[in-house]
Amino acid sequence: MIPLLQVQDLTVRFDVLDGLVHAVNGISYTLNEGETLGIVGESGCGKSVSVLSMMRLIPQPPGKIVAGQVFYRGRDLLDLDDAEMQHVRGKEIAMVFQDPMTCLNPVLTIGRQISEAIVVHTGATWEQGRRQTVRLLEMVGIPQAADRLGDYPHQFSGGMRQRAMIAMALACSPSIFIADEPTTALDVTIQAQVIELVKSLRDRLGMAVIWITHDLGVIAGLAEKVIVMYAGFIVERGSVDDIYGDPRHPYTLALLKSLPRVDRSSHEPLATIGGMPPDLLGLPAGCPFAVRCDYRVEQCLQENPRLRPILASHEIACWVDVAGRHGPVTGRAI
Repeated sequence: MIPLLQVQDLTVRFDVLDGLVHAVNGISYTLNEGETLGIVGESGCGKSVSVLSMMRLIPQPPGKIVAGQVFYRGRDLLDLDDAEMQHVRGKEIAMVFQDPMTCLNPVLTIGRQISEAIVVHTGATWEQGRRQTVRLLEMVGIPQAADRLGDYPHQFSGGMRQRAMIAMALACSPSIFIADEPTTALDVTIQAQVIELVKSLRDRLGMAVIWITHDLGVIAGLAEKVIVMYAGFIVERGSVDDIYGDPRHPYTLALLKSLPRVDRSSHEPLATIGGMPPDLLGLPAGCPFAVRCDYRVEQCLQENPRLRPILASHEIACWVDVAGRHGPVTGRAI
């Protein structure tokens, strides 16, 4: 089966005053029809930059895609001209960002902004776009949708703005829906509602989803495959059962141990990851996580390991397999 999306050796740099930032360092992955992929890692690890580069949305300069290919339905998105990419962006691949207030135009109504996406990409009339906008807002759970078309973004709550952004992303029935930490700015109750909304829409519409987050707990019940990123590299890749049930990279293990769990005593302190991420202006010769790692050996400081398979669907970039060396972190009671 040919993947819907295939990213190969994507490498992104930013030329800034202090030097060259190694933001994304040769990452590869695939996404199949109807599949959900979670991309996880702490802030600054390259999660968002990787998908923004794929969508050709990073500012150039200072950003530059220096290597790699991104095949969508057999076409390399990095080779398309601006007009061809404009057709793909929004219509074939849609993206929802972290803060809807900064993404929505404050001086245009919600109805106008969603209708415009429909008119531009489908050739519909404005009246057809308006009717479709009402249906989309109803689909994402906006009450009295027809009466809210004339409202401006500041008249919507944070959760409603994010729902409006999801409606806009779904306006042209995309094959791939990318969610870039869409629940970070929302309270916990609204976060759960947005996640359930995306899950139900994915199942109803059959679209593939890429969900980007720093929180492994968010994607425990959402994704089929998980990628864990650190310092611009993929350090672990596998099925959601592999990652949660049998984590093999020390960084993944540390992330899971730092999550609160319902089966853990409230008096038991959460684990922390000591130290700081490496400076992406000058990555170390060895594994970028080595100085923070409790399992490191001498080779970790000298050579950065490549991804290697440990099971049919499970890969790690580590010289030390931590299997059997850690405490009980299995399960998804997060």
